[in-house]
Amino acid sequence: MKNSKLHILINETWYSQNMLTHLLKPVSWLFCGIVAIRRTLYSLKILKSTKLDVPVIVIGNISVGGTGKTPLVIWVAKFLKESGFTPGIISRGYQGKAKSWPQQVRPDSDPVIVGDEAILISRQAACPMAVGPDRVAAAKALLKYSDCDIIISDDGLQHYALQRTIEVIVVDGVRRFGNGYCLPAGPLRETTSRLDKVDFVVTNGIAAQGEFAMRYSGKILVNLTQTDSKLMLSEFKNKKVHAVSAIGNPQRFFDYLRGQGLDIIEHIFPDHYMYTRDDIIFDDDLAVIMTEKDAVKCQRYSLENYWYLPVNVEMKKEFGLRLLDKIGEQDG
Repeated sequence: MKNSKLHILINETWYSQNMLTHLLKPVSWLFCGIVAIRRTLYSLKILKSTKLDVPVIVIGNISVGGTGKTPLVIWVAKFLKESGFTPGIISRGYQGKAKSWPQQVRPDSDPVIVGDEAILISRQAACPMAVGPDRVAAAKALLKYSDCDIIISDDGLQHYALQRTIEVIVVDGVRRFGNGYCLPAGPLRETTSRLDKVDFVVTNGIAAQGEFAMRYSGKILVNLTQTDSKLMLSEFKNKKVHAVSAIGNPQRFFDYLRGQGLDIIEHIFPDHYMYTRDDIIFDDDLAVIMTEKDAVKCQRYSLENYWYLPVNVEMKKEFGLRLLDKIGEQDG
């Protein structure tokens, strides 16, 4: 079921000021209060948290919806490997239907079992990975069955049961923090004051002072079923195509395609949506382009003129050096 109307309603509420926003403010204040109390209970050690024997880097956000943290998780994993570390990755395994947790993730794992993002990360980062709603259990399983010496947590900024060495918040450079309210009146899981307590703020787009800019680049399309078959994205310039997306912020993907000169027909699905074949069959012979996360769930279908766009993250050298310095400070 497509979710474009709900998506529009959420954007009107969270990224503007309207009547519904004002009606939800009292609930938002209550939500903020509960979040603050919970964080305080962990800091006072009233609620139990676990410290691992290896450093833990948490890469998350304070807002609901896609900010671009998953590509940054992959970039950090690759960077750490190049720097001599053996990283492992943990994640929630959101929408995964496994009967028991945690689950080890491999590039050929079933996205229905472990979730779509986990497969994407495993394929791109090429390092050990475990998923589960209990990140402490996932991390312990990873340490038990692999030789990783540092753990990256994909999301989990608010999962205080796992102590962390370094915190990184990823911010959407365009939408920023919406109307500035916590759920449900706005998109925030915590107030923006949380940014003052983390080690790094990375912005997907134009960065504000004190933030590190992250840029996406993607120019080569990969065929959905014949992955050895590739095309330059520019081959579809000035051509009409179907653009399919089930990510947190699909508009970023659509805007990128339009920025490359494509004439797209948008098809928006809920984040992490598990496609059926009929969902992506259209009554014409136009090419269909989707994100790599979407492709993870659609590769089971034999569809010829379907393509996905892998993206790479570009970070300034300073961010990597500062990250290594911060890890070194903790080791010392």
